Amino acid sequence: MHGAFFLLLGSSLVRFLTRDPGGSRTAWVVGLFVVFWLLYVLGQFLAPAPPPGVRPRVRHLVWLGAVSAVWVVLLVLAPSATWCAMPVLFAGLHTLPARIAVPLVGVLTALVVASQIRVSQGSINPNMVVAPPAIAAVATAVLVHLQRQAARQRLLIDDLVRTRRDLAATERRAGVLAERQRLSAEIHDTLAQGLSSQRMLLQAAERVWRTDPEAARGHVRDAVAITSHSLAEARRFVHDLAPADLAERSLPEALGALAERESGPGLRVDFRLDGTPARLPERTEAALLRIAQGALANVREHAAATRAALTLTCLDDQISLDVADNGRGFDVTAPRPAPTGERQPPRGHGLPAMRIRARQSGGTFTVESTPGEGTVVSVALPLAPGAPGTEKELAS
Repeated sequence: MHGAFFLLLGSSLVRFLTRDPGGSRTAWVVGLFVVFWLLYVLGQFLAPAPPPGVRPRVRHLVWLGAVSAVWVVLLVLAPSATWCAMPVLFAGLHTLPARIAVPLVGVLTALVVASQIRVSQGSINPNMVVAPPAIAAVATAVLVHLQRQAARQRLLIDDLVRTRRDLAATERRAGVLAERQRLSAEIHDTLAQGLSSQRMLLQAAERVWRTDPEAARGHVRDAVAITSHSLAEARRFVHDLAPADLAERSLPEALGALAERESGPGLRVDFRLDGTPARLPERTEAALLRIAQGALANVREHAAATRAALTLTCLDDQISLDVADNGRGFDVTAPRPAPTGERQPPRGHGLPAMRIRARQSGGTFTVESTPGEGTVVSVALPLAPGAPGTEKELAS
């Protein structure tokens, strides 16, 4: 548009000088051409056009009015400046609202037609009357259409940016919730279980402290051992959240150590390995170990069992873990009872945490239990990567 303005301005000046040389008003007209040129150039720096969709500032409107006024005067003195109306027309359509720009185009077009008729000689050529309005109408229609399209595109882009921002915020919140859930499961399967075992051992030691000092000291030694293990878990938890038992052991060795550690007065835990275990991803091994820890914690705290069996079965396409006990069992279809007192925290975090771990690893999770007949917790994880997982509970 700037190049068209300078080209049209130069050609209008040349046409004026060649068709009306030596007139008394030549100097004034040339001066007006220079002023017109200066106003146009300075306006690009002092009163630039606003970005699309932004209302023009007063400075730009003043500049547009000054340029239009100088062009009208120049048109009266030098009709050859007629076609300089096109850049002014484009500048007005580009920045002004359509309800103002369209009347402005009509005024400029009428001035052009009047100027053409005024300098015509002989009969009036119909093109002088028809061509300027036709060109102005086409230019106006195209520019208004482009402006509306640009406005729609800006709305779509704004919606897209807002949607992406909302989606990012939603994903951020989901990530925070998932991380909190993961951390709560890690804490439940490590530190909370260790503290629970320590409390039970210290309570047992307190009960027999006077009657059986040797048994009490044994309970305290077991509590100290659990404390050392919990401390190692806490340090590993802070370091990389991997189970401490897997730092220097394979999964079967870690499960065997867990069974030995959970065995004690009133509860015997046996570990059995079926098949030859392959090296699994660290996340899969950690999930199986955490599930075993959570299941044995439930056995110790809620089942009132005397025996429990921890079985790791290795097949070609999957690896499964079963934790069975001979405890009191429960009805898996019954809803979980709500806490009865304000000082009692809600129970039952272990099974949901195990379900989540199995689902995140793409496996299946099953709970089979009947009141009075014990409980079997099973999880099966596929060895092929990307296998879909499901979860279910079965009541036997």
